[in-house]
Amino acid sequence: MPADQTLSRCAWVPENDTLYCAYHDTEWGVPEYDSRALWEKLILDGMQAGLAWITILRKRETIRAAFDQFDPEAIARYGEEDIARILSDPGVIRSKAKTAAAIGNAQAFLEMREAGEDFSEFLWAYAGGKPLQTDFPSSGQVPAKTPLSEQIAKDLKKRGFKFCGPVIVYAFMQAVGMVNDHTTDCHRHAPVKAMGGGA
Repeated sequence: MPADQTLSRCAWVPENDTLYCAYHDTEWGVPEYDSRALWEKLILDGMQAGLAWITILRKRETIRAAFDQFDPEAIARYGEEDIARILSDPGVIRSKAKTAAAIGNAQAFLEMREAGEDFSEFLWAYAGGKPLQTDFPSSGQVPAKTPLSEQIAKDLKKRGFKFCGPVIVYAFMQAVGMVNDHTTDCHRHAPVKAMGGGA
Protein backbone atom coordinates (compact mmCIF):
# COMPACT_ATOMS: atom_id res chain seq x y z
CA MET A 1 0.00 0.00 0.00
CA PRO A 2 1.60 3.30 -1.06
CA ALA A 3 2.18 6.02 1.51
CA ASP A 4 -0.39 8.81 1.67
CA GLN A 5 1.19 11.54 -0.45
CA THR A 6 -1.19 14.18 0.93
CA LEU A 7 0.26 14.05 4.44
CA SER A 8 2.88 16.57 5.48
CA ARG A 9 5.88 14.79 6.98
CA CYS A 10 9.28 15.70 8.43
CA ALA A 11 11.56 16.71 5.55
CA TRP A 12 13.96 13.78 6.09
CA VAL A 13 11.30 11.24 5.08
CA PRO A 14 11.48 10.20 1.40
CA GLU A 15 7.86 10.39 0.25
CA ASN A 16 8.30 7.60 -2.30
CA ASP A 17 9.58 5.09 0.26
CA THR A 18 6.63 3.24 1.76
CA LEU A 19 8.70 1.52 4.46
CA TYR A 20 10.28 4.77 5.61
CA CYS A 21 6.92 6.60 5.60
CA ALA A 22 5.31 3.82 7.66
CA TYR A 23 8.17 3.96 10.18
CA HIS A 24 7.83 7.74 10.48
CA ASP A 25 4.02 7.64 10.69
CA THR A 26 3.63 4.83 13.23
CA GLU A 27 6.85 4.39 15.19
CA TRP A 28 9.31 7.30 15.17
CA GLY A 29 8.78 9.53 18.18
CA VAL A 30 6.20 7.32 19.89
CA PRO A 31 7.16 7.05 23.60
CA GLU A 32 8.62 3.61 24.38
CA TYR A 33 8.89 2.52 28.00
CA ASP A 34 9.71 -1.19 27.69
CA SER A 35 13.31 -1.79 28.82
CA ARG A 36 14.07 -4.58 26.36
CA ALA A 37 12.56 -2.67 23.42
CA LEU A 38 14.58 0.41 24.37
CA TRP A 39 17.74 -1.66 24.54
CA GLU A 40 17.04 -3.18 21.09
CA LYS A 41 16.57 0.27 19.59
CA LEU A 42 19.82 1.51 21.12
CA ILE A 43 21.65 -1.45 19.56
CA LEU A 44 20.05 -0.80 16.16
CA ASP A 45 20.99 2.88 16.36
CA GLY A 46 24.54 1.84 17.16
CA MET A 47 24.54 -0.44 14.12
CA GLN A 48 23.50 2.56 12.03
CA ALA A 49 26.78 4.39 12.75
CA GLY A 50 28.21 5.46 9.38
CA LEU A 51 25.14 4.20 7.51
CA ALA A 52 21.72 5.53 6.51
CA TRP A 53 18.84 4.57 8.82
CA ILE A 54 16.92 3.09 5.88
CA THR A 55 19.68 0.46 5.61
CA ILE A 56 18.90 -0.68 9.16
CA LEU A 57 15.16 -0.42 8.58
CA ARG A 58 15.32 -2.70 5.54
CA LYS A 59 17.45 -5.25 7.39
CA ARG A 60 15.72 -4.98 10.78
CA GLU A 61 13.82 -8.26 10.63
CA THR A 62 16.83 -10.28 9.47
CA ILE A 63 18.97 -8.59 12.15
CA ARG A 64 16.35 -9.54 14.76
CA ALA A 65 16.40 -13.15 13.55
CA ALA A 66 20.21 -13.30 13.61
CA PHE A 67 20.33 -11.82 17.13
CA ASP A 68 17.74 -14.11 18.77
CA GLN A 69 15.01 -11.46 18.58
CA PHE A 70 17.26 -9.21 20.67
CA ASP A 71 17.08 -11.35 23.77
CA PRO A 72 19.82 -9.83 25.98
CA GLU A 73 20.32 -13.06 27.92
CA ALA A 74 20.94 -15.04 24.73
CA ILE A 75 23.19 -12.40 23.16
CA ALA A 76 25.25 -11.96 26.34
CA ARG A 77 26.33 -15.61 25.97
CA TYR A 78 27.45 -15.33 22.34
CA GLY A 79 30.88 -16.73 21.58
CA GLU A 80 33.14 -16.91 18.52
CA GLU A 81 30.81 -19.30 16.66
CA ASP A 82 27.90 -16.89 17.03
CA ILE A 83 30.04 -13.98 15.85
CA ALA A 84 31.16 -16.00 12.80
CA ARG A 85 27.53 -16.94 12.06
CA ILE A 86 26.42 -13.32 12.17
CA LEU A 87 29.32 -12.05 10.09
CA SER A 88 28.52 -14.60 7.37
CA ASP A 89 24.88 -13.47 7.14
CA PRO A 90 24.30 -11.04 4.22
CA GLY A 91 21.03 -9.91 5.84
CA VAL A 92 22.72 -8.14 8.74
CA ILE A 93 25.30 -5.38 9.27
CA ARG A 94 28.48 -7.42 8.96
CA SER A 95 30.73 -5.52 11.33
CA LYS A 96 32.77 -7.38 13.91
CA ALA A 97 33.04 -4.24 16.05
CA LYS A 98 29.27 -3.65 16.04
CA THR A 99 28.55 -7.33 16.71
CA ALA A 100 31.00 -7.33 19.63
CA ALA A 101 29.39 -4.12 20.91
CA ALA A 102 25.93 -5.75 20.82
CA ILE A 103 27.25 -8.62 22.94
CA GLY A 104 28.94 -6.26 25.39
CA ASN A 105 25.84 -4.08 25.52
CA ALA A 106 23.72 -7.13 26.35
CA GLN A 107 26.06 -7.89 29.23
CA ALA A 108 25.92 -4.26 30.40
CA PHE A 109 22.10 -4.31 30.22
CA LEU A 110 21.98 -7.46 32.36
CA GLU A 111 24.50 -6.06 34.84
CA MET A 112 22.29 -2.99 35.31
CA ARG A 113 19.25 -5.21 35.85
CA GLU A 114 21.08 -7.42 38.33
CA ALA A 115 22.14 -4.29 40.22
CA GLY A 116 18.47 -3.27 40.47
CA GLU A 117 18.73 -0.53 37.84
CA ASP A 118 15.85 -0.69 35.38
CA PHE A 119 16.98 0.38 31.89
CA SER A 120 13.75 2.24 31.10
CA GLU A 121 13.69 4.10 34.42
CA PHE A 122 17.39 4.95 34.01
CA LEU A 123 16.82 6.51 30.58
CA TRP A 124 13.50 8.24 31.19
CA ALA A 125 14.78 9.84 34.40
CA TYR A 126 16.88 12.15 32.19
CA ALA A 127 13.68 13.48 30.62
CA GLY A 128 11.79 13.69 33.88
CA GLY A 129 9.76 10.59 33.02
CA LYS A 130 7.95 12.08 30.03
CA PRO A 131 8.82 13.19 26.49
CA LEU A 132 10.62 16.48 25.99
CA GLN A 133 8.66 18.66 23.57
CA THR A 134 10.23 20.75 20.82
CA ASP A 135 8.66 23.08 18.26
CA PHE A 136 11.08 23.19 15.35
CA PRO A 137 9.53 24.60 12.15
CA SER A 138 12.04 22.78 9.94
CA SER A 139 14.31 19.73 10.09
CA GLY A 140 17.33 21.98 9.52
CA GLN A 141 16.84 23.42 13.00
CA VAL A 142 16.82 20.04 14.75
CA PRO A 143 20.16 19.42 16.50
CA ALA A 144 22.32 16.35 15.90
CA LYS A 145 23.10 16.16 19.61
CA THR A 146 22.32 18.05 22.81
CA PRO A 147 23.97 18.47 26.22
CA LEU A 148 21.46 15.90 27.51
CA SER A 149 22.42 13.31 24.87
CA GLU A 150 26.08 13.96 25.72
CA GLN A 151 25.36 13.25 29.39
CA ILE A 152 23.39 10.08 28.65
CA ALA A 153 26.13 8.86 26.31
CA LYS A 154 28.73 9.49 28.98
CA ASP A 155 26.71 7.63 31.62
CA LEU A 156 26.01 4.69 29.28
CA LYS A 157 29.73 4.38 28.52
CA LYS A 158 30.46 4.33 32.26
CA ARG A 159 28.17 1.29 32.44
CA GLY A 160 30.08 -0.47 29.66
CA PHE A 161 27.96 0.39 26.63
CA LYS A 162 29.61 0.98 23.25
CA PHE A 163 28.49 2.59 19.97
CA CYS A 164 26.48 5.08 22.00
CA GLY A 165 28.04 8.47 21.36
CA PRO A 166 25.98 11.66 21.79
CA VAL A 167 24.81 11.74 18.14
CA ILE A 168 23.68 8.11 18.25
CA VAL A 169 22.01 8.71 21.62
CA TYR A 170 20.13 11.74 20.31
CA ALA A 171 18.87 9.79 17.28
CA PHE A 172 17.78 7.10 19.75
CA MET A 173 16.02 9.67 21.97
CA GLN A 174 14.10 10.95 18.95
CA ALA A 175 13.14 7.46 17.79
CA VAL A 176 11.86 6.22 21.16
CA GLY A 177 9.98 9.40 21.95
CA MET A 178 12.17 10.76 24.73
CA VAL A 179 12.07 13.93 22.65
CA ASN A 180 9.37 14.89 20.14
CA ASP A 181 11.33 16.22 17.18
CA HIS A 182 8.59 15.94 14.58
CA THR A 183 8.62 19.38 12.99
CA THR A 184 5.60 21.60 13.57
CA ASP A 185 4.45 21.25 9.94
CA CYS A 186 4.46 17.42 10.23
CA HIS A 187 1.13 15.64 10.65
CA ARG A 188 2.65 13.60 13.50
CA HIS A 189 3.79 16.53 15.64
CA ALA A 190 0.51 17.13 17.47
CA PRO A 191 -0.48 13.45 17.94
CA VAL A 192 2.95 12.56 19.31
CA LYS A 193 2.88 15.63 21.55
CA ALA A 194 -0.47 14.46 22.92
CA MET A 195 1.03 11.03 23.70
CA GLY A 196 3.51 12.76 25.96
CA GLY A 197 0.82 14.70 27.77
CA GLY A 198 1.45 17.90 25.84
CA ALA A 199 -1.48 20.14 24.95
